[in-house]
Amino acid sequence: MLNETPLQRQKLALAAYADEKAMLIRKRTHDLYTVPPMDYQNWVLERIAWNGNEQVLDLGSGPGTYAEATQARLSAGRYVGVDLSMKMLQAARERTQPDLQQAVAHGQQLPFPANAFDVVLANHVLYHLPDIETALGEIRRVLRPEGLLVAATNSQNTMPEFHTLVQRALRLLGRNTNSEDHIEQQFFSQFSLESGTVKLARHFRAVARYDVPSLLVFTEAQPIIEYIESTQHFYEPYLPEGIIWKDFVAIMSDQVRRLMNHFGELSINKLSGVLLATDSGGFAAEFVRLTNAS
Repeated sequence: MLNETPLQRQKLALAAYADEKAMLIRKRTHDLYTVPPMDYQNWVLERIAWNGNEQVLDLGSGPGTYAEATQARLSAGRYVGVDLSMKMLQAARERTQPDLQQAVAHGQQLPFPANAFDVVLANHVLYHLPDIETALGEIRRVLRPEGLLVAATNSQNTMPEFHTLVQRALRLLGRNTNSEDHIEQQFFSQFSLESGTVKLARHFRAVARYDVPSLLVFTEAQPIIEYIESTQHFYEPYLPEGIIWKDFVAIMSDQVRRLMNHFGELSINKLSGVLLATDSGGFAAEFVRLTNAS
């Protein structure tokens, strides 16, 4: 199932992210075991110089991951969360506030007029979409001329140690894999820190990239085993015929325990970050002003 079509990729994403429990397990793992510790959501939002009156669209808002931190910065603005999953929107209301403003919509066809928002958040969502170029065109349409797109994402080379364990588990279970057969790289490369910079430059005059390297450090096996179990919808379609999910989890768990018994801990390198894009606002405003004045 490698080299899957855009529609197949979207189906995988819908399955993987329709389960808010699994998504929250992955978030909790990163929150608790990242070294050095950091509040990733606030770090992303701190890339913006907020005025407090912004109109904000949160595309792929999920279970409200950015809702509270964004609203805390809006004294007179508006936050709108958009997601394809009704379950995710319900989870966001339960976690934040019952009257949270939301809409069910696809990123490739946003139900908003042109020039409606000052900020569009599209965090860890664009690589799920079957047609990223169309989605970026829609984002550009609903943004005001000085509006800002904020797109947090991963490097296509993030968590290499974990991906090596996945590849080894698949080989042990009978899948014919090779050095080019990296499921995660193909998935994230649709909109990674590396490729996203190029894609945004096709739609916006200015793009900025901020990286945050870190580690996941585990001193006991159970947290990472729970993380592995939360990825079922993502990895299960790649299992060889006749192999069930419990087989994959058993192989992965055995590898994790062996490494921890030998090294005392398991460290996994991470590289994530955020891309900002605009025509004339945010970080580019002063440059545009000076350019127009000259």
